[in-house]
Amino acid sequence: MLDQYHKLSGKRLWDAKHEHLDNEINRIKKENDGMQIQLRHLKGEDISNLNYRELMVLEEALENGITTLKAKQMEFVRMMRKHNEMMEEENQNLLFKLRQMHLDPMDDNVMEAQGVYDQQVADYEAQQQMPFAFRVQPMQPNLQERF
Repeated sequence: MLDQYHKLSGKRLWDAKHEHLDNEINRIKKENDGMQIQLRHLKGEDISNLNYRELMVLEEALENGITTLKAKQMEFVRMMRKHNEMMEEENQNLLFKLRQMHLDPMDDNVMEAQGVYDQQVADYEAQQQMPFAFRVQPMQPNLQERF
């Protein structure tokens, strides 16, 4: 139909440039369809019509993916361990600096604050060691006596 229009009108609507673009669009569509099929196969869908060789290729691709995934996980675990070690080291450094500040006899406010803190810690530890029955219980009415 397009060729007849070209012959009768003498105008070219579809030249070589457009033909090249049409071929490129068709090639990309076919490539996209192939990729969608591969993705479905990787998900385990539509594999009943695959032959033995295709299944072996698919299995190898999945095993390679698992290996890569495990390596990435191990890298992440190593990175997190290193981060934890660095945080632990920083925590130790800060504790050391805090202890140095508390041991400095030049600052009476720090020493007084340390005494209050030590007393609070001692009170808390004593309460934790005391049996539950001897702890001070909040005042609440016995709800069963109302009935």
